[in-house]
Amino acid sequence: MTDFTLFSAAELANRIAILRDNLRQLTEQAAAQSGAANEERLADRIETQSKELDELLKEQERRG
Repeated sequence: MTDFTLFSAAELANRIAILRDNLRQLTEQAAAQSGAANEERLADRIETQSKELDELLKEQERRG
């Protein structure tokens, strides 16, 4: 995992915005697609990006 303490406040905010948009898009894709392989792959990507978003939000809160 990335060391988010090295990010500037602007970089942190930008990465949070990107991850939120990615998660929105992945959720839309998951709702539109069917098939176990596709669903599993999308679920894995959503989980990975959700964890990164949580870590970024914690770092942002810590700086708050």
